[in-house]
Amino acid sequence: MTATSAESYYAATAHAWDRQPPLTGEHETDVCIVGAGYTGLSAALELAERGFKVTVLEAESVGWGASGRNGGQVCTGPNGAMETVEAKLGKDDARIVWDVTEAGKALIRDRVERYGIACDLKWGYLHAAVKPGHLREIEEMADEYDAYGYGPIDVLDRDAVRAQVGSERFIGALSDPGAGHFHPLNYCLGLARAAREAGVTIHEGAPVIAVDTGANPAARTAAGAVKAKFLVMAGNAYLGGLVPALQRRIMPVRSYILATEPLSENRARSLIANDVAISDLNFIVDYFRLSADRRMLFGGRASYTTLEPRDLFGFMRPRLMRVFPQLDDVRLDYCWGGKIGITTDRLPDLGRIGPATYYAQGYSGHGVALSGMCGKLIAEAIAGQAERFDVMARFKHPPFPGGKLRTPLLALGMLYYRLKDAMP
Repeated sequence: MTATSAESYYAATAHAWDRQPPLTGEHETDVCIVGAGYTGLSAALELAERGFKVTVLEAESVGWGASGRNGGQVCTGPNGAMETVEAKLGKDDARIVWDVTEAGKALIRDRVERYGIACDLKWGYLHAAVKPGHLREIEEMADEYDAYGYGPIDVLDRDAVRAQVGSERFIGALSDPGAGHFHPLNYCLGLARAAREAGVTIHEGAPVIAVDTGANPAARTAAGAVKAKFLVMAGNAYLGGLVPALQRRIMPVRSYILATEPLSENRARSLIANDVAISDLNFIVDYFRLSADRRMLFGGRASYTTLEPRDLFGFMRPRLMRVFPQLDDVRLDYCWGGKIGITTDRLPDLGRIGPATYYAQGYSGHGVALSGMCGKLIAEAIAGQAERFDVMARFKHPPFPGGKLRTPLLALGMLYYRLKDAMP
């Protein structure tokens, strides 16, 4: 086994993209969007197709943040039980939230087909149990899905899950054919192309250094500024301190992914027989799937501190070996990390700042489908149809406690969940 590269597998296999020029000079637009990930590009595309003039400012490059680094897993529902949503919003609005999350998956399918986005989209997902307590969670999840009319789903016993996954670690699973996986960066680049063709102006290498969220929204970079009728903050965990009120409502958490060398067809199918995406049910999850060229893409090992491991391969390899020890002889070609924005209750954070600034963030690990849909909801709200946006904005998220100490306090709190994951 030889570790060969610490860059992203997605970046190494991304489709060609003509880098867009940074912002220079003073400009005016209908909507200025900060961030060229799923949320921002989704909002931009929807707005442009409704006739709005849209400008997107991206600090790095399209998909550089979580949208181009994630596990590529298209999940069902929000990160959390729907009974929690019902307790917060009531059953009627909880139904709307569920429908929004389902629409997020349908939106991906529709855009892939409509815009011809080549991103290796495949369907099928397993929520895998590693201890007896997870079997109860699977039954509860199945009951919840059934209550919302979602299906078909199937509860798998130990033998059934091992027929699909070549690991002794799992003792059961919930099979969800309606969730799936794809190449996240190529999907993001596809959204960007569609947005450009719809008339959206994208500026890359244009980090925003200040925003005005008042009655006359504006965003400023070192070399220029954009004045707009509406402003959208779509930076999520990469927004930094640009808007302190938003920064306090989410916590950036690092997750890591490694990619093996390409495997033979037989070996790949011995690991995941049906080419589905898989995640376990621990609080600090392991998630994995096969790429289109039959690499094992294995993610997890969340870090709740700001410290980046010096040796990412050494950091992640033990988790891969715990699930698939038969890959001990396989070369690891790529390993990378990225930030996820989480909220205190793991439910998404949408809202308005002032009269004309919108934001969405804190998808808490379920952002692949949710973020694109939330971008669409922002576009709807700007266009005057705010009903669904307003329901999603009803979630109240207290700031993470601790002020400057919030990161070490969160890291300390996560010790409890690591211990809980280790318990039977």
